[in-house]
Amino acid sequence: MSAMLEVEDLHAYYGKSHILQGVTFSVGEGEIVSLLGRNGVGRSTAIKAIMGDVPPRGSVKFRGRQIAGMKPHQIARLGLGYVPENREIFPSLTVRQNLFLGQKSTRESGRWKMADMFGIFPRLEERADTPAGVLSGGEQQMLTMCRTLMGDPDLIMVDEPTEGLAPMMVELVGKLLEEIAGRGVSILLVEQKLAIALKISRRLYVMGHGRVVFEGKPADLSADSPVRKEWLEV
Repeated sequence: MSAMLEVEDLHAYYGKSHILQGVTFSVGEGEIVSLLGRNGVGRSTAIKAIMGDVPPRGSVKFRGRQIAGMKPHQIARLGLGYVPENREIFPSLTVRQNLFLGQKSTRESGRWKMADMFGIFPRLEERADTPAGVLSGGEQQMLTMCRTLMGDPDLIMVDEPTEGLAPMMVELVGKLLEEIAGRGVSILLVEQKLAIALKISRRLYVMGHGRVVFEGKPADLSADSPVRKEWLEV
């Protein structure tokens, strides 16, 4: 399987704090890869550095092209989608208007239409003409993911999508991620909940102190209790 995203020796700083200290990982075509670890180890920073929101040092290749140093909007146009942790919806616009804003005019025939979004998540259709600000947290999370998909990315990076959601909503988010991967879109998932990551990921990376401390398949991590104890369990 060819790598769609290749990150090599990635460093990033906030002021003088050295957050990422040489992170290396990859995401293949149509693969769900999870980046795990406790809060504060640099998982979200890794996504922000890939997207250009934080200045990266090192190599970030997307489809073989070096994107480190490019601006976020240029990176998005290449087909890299990003769903931030803080669900940046437009609260006064309706659900439908939020989805329309996700479309990129450069791509005529994308993989995803508004009808697909409503088919996967009927609750959004029920509330299509409701201001997005009145949706529940879980509904806003689904809307953010669906809006990113409307731009037809080849790879989507999702930061903590199940944070603060009810168990039923967590399950729905997991199903949506599997549906996305089933359509050939690669996913890089930053996730706190081990259960969902183990269930849907093909491969996992665990981060600790700004570095990757484990790489393997879900079964490898399930079998490795020392890694789980040291780097994941609270």
